[in-house]
Amino acid sequence: MQTLRTFIAVDIAPSVVARVAQLIAEMQSTTASVKWVSDKNLHLTLQFLGDVEALHIPPVCEAVQSAVKDSEPFELAYAGVGAFPDLRRPRTLWVGVEHGAEAICELQRRIETALVPLGFRPEGRRFHPHLTIGRVKHGSADELARKLQDHASFQGGASYISEVVVYSSELSREGPTYTALSRAVLGG
Repeated sequence: MQTLRTFIAVDIAPSVVARVAQLIAEMQSTTASVKWVSDKNLHLTLQFLGDVEALHIPPVCEAVQSAVKDSEPFELAYAGVGAFPDLRRPRTLWVGVEHGAEAICELQRRIETALVPLGFRPEGRRFHPHLTIGRVKHGSADELARKLQDHASFQGGASYISEVVVYSSELSREGPTYTALSRAVLGG
């Protein structure tokens, strides 16, 4: 049975992509080994589903559409930088959400709830909306922490969130390639 590596996300405005790409360029001077996210792949993930059988993709898309139909579009502003699990042990580098966090968290909760009947388990931890900008392979946590602190006041701008996208992800040496499988319009 064919499977597709699948996730659900919201896209970000080109102006935000440009600012985040500039931030990444400034952060790349670190000696730590970091796999930086390509600007064409920047998005805010709402839920990662993993490998989904192709025949289950249409019900996933329908569940997402149903989950967002009563949600109103909203603005999401990006600001600040950080790391998971924390600055002392950075594994994932991110840009945070400054405005619209409640709305995006509610949207994520609706989607997560709608997917439970299809066999997808809730994450089990609080959703922390963010844009992943890099994944740390190895290197100096102190140096990365200093770089992040230097950019603590980063302002990424805003995106108008009016749809949710179900994506497939194909991994390769050059990096992932994302393909939109469906788009669910908020309030529609």
